[in-house]
Amino acid sequence: MLALQNFNPGALLDTFVSLSAAFVLGALIGLERQVRQRTAGLRTNTLVAVGAAVFVDLAMRLGGADGATRVVAYVVSGVGFLGAGAIMKEGANITGLNTAATLWGSAAVGACAGASLIGEAILATLFVLASNTLLRPVVNRINRRPVDDESTESTYYVYAICHRGAQGEVRERMLELLEGASYPVRGVETHAFGPQDTEIEAMLYATSVDAQELDRVIAAIEALPGVLQAFWNAGTEE
Repeated sequence: MLALQNFNPGALLDTFVSLSAAFVLGALIGLERQVRQRTAGLRTNTLVAVGAAVFVDLAMRLGGADGATRVVAYVVSGVGFLGAGAIMKEGANITGLNTAATLWGSAAVGACAGASLIGEAILATLFVLASNTLLRPVVNRINRRPVDDESTESTYYVYAICHRGAQGEVRERMLELLEGASYPVRGVETHAFGPQDTEIEAMLYATSVDAQELDRVIAAIEALPGVLQAFWNAGTEE
């Protein structure tokens, strides 16, 4: 009976302490996320921390420190894929980056607990919580300040809404007008806009623009046959 041979009360107690620490610390991180109604809340962060702790503790039991080191590397990459699922892109807006980073932090907490580094796990939890709470007022204060174009790098997008049948010609002329104004395009996407129209989204390489000059380009795009509306906006790069 291999199961009975592997039964070790001392090791089992150590595992219990590690998983309990991962559970409590992961729940603390998740509680803050749950209160703020984020995508990954109490249960998700707790499960990530406990799961990471289980794998690292198992690796410590079976393969020692070398085995645990390899498993930690797999935990890091695996949680990276999990976090990617929490990131959503809606047009020019990207949400879920902080949620994904928090999941990564919960996995780090669990990995520390699984390796029986409870003190390190507690410290990691405190820093994750501090990042999500103490830094929030700082971020809000910065976001309320007027944008200084000389010190802020932004990603600029130009949009044109046109009839679906004219989108090929509009897209080509739109790129030509932007290139002619020295605003090269990094990428172009098209999206359905109602049953008969299309939205063309062009991302610029520029990190700063001359607003009046870009407005003139927008006016030229809006004058193209088939174009219903054209506009531009900017988003601060993460």
